[in-house]
Amino acid sequence: MGISPPVIPPQEIEKRSFAIIDSEVPAPRPFEGEEWLIARRLVHTSADFDLLRNLSFHPRSVQAGVEALKRGCLIVTDTEMARVGMTMRRLERLGSRVECYINHPDVVTSAERDGTTRSAAAVDHAASRLTGAIYAVGNAPTALLRLLQRMEKGECRPALIVGVPVGFVNAAESKELLILQRETPYLTIRGRKGGSNLAAAVVNQLAEIALGQSA
Repeated sequence: MGISPPVIPPQEIEKRSFAIIDSEVPAPRPFEGEEWLIARRLVHTSADFDLLRNLSFHPRSVQAGVEALKRGCLIVTDTEMARVGMTMRRLERLGSRVECYINHPDVVTSAERDGTTRSAAAVDHAASRLTGAIYAVGNAPTALLRLLQRMEKGECRPALIVGVPVGFVNAAESKELLILQRETPYLTIRGRKGGSNLAAAVVNQLAEIALGQSA
């Protein structure tokens, strides 16, 4: 019979995890200040230090995201997994709410009618509400591409795009297009890596920063 590890309180686990990450990424780090808090949270979520090489921040991304949250902005995401991964106790204190329209009946109907993905149709469904919102893409490159198309037409202007779709088809390409547009603040992970858990982690850390600034 093996020896069981000691029981550690949840808060202590997170604290120790961050300390380990800090020790394994010595100064000078690739990011500083609040950007490092987000980068560290992504490593904590994924246990993947390689993300640090591919993480890309728009110069105003953290500021824009925090300001939007402090205004109590709408957060829209492409998956239910990302939605439930966002910590509501933080977001509710800021007056923000999270929506995912992937299973909305109108989205399902329009995707079938138009022969498109539900992720893209969900962007169309939400477009009129996206100006000033945070849009977090963790799974579907088609959602990010459709959002960029709607923005190019001047139909919406999110406060921040968290663009971290994962996959092998158009994931890397959609992120490069996100970076090429310079007007709307963004955070992305170049290449194939991403995921709904990472999209949620970014929003959670931004909320933590916003609450700390409000204290």
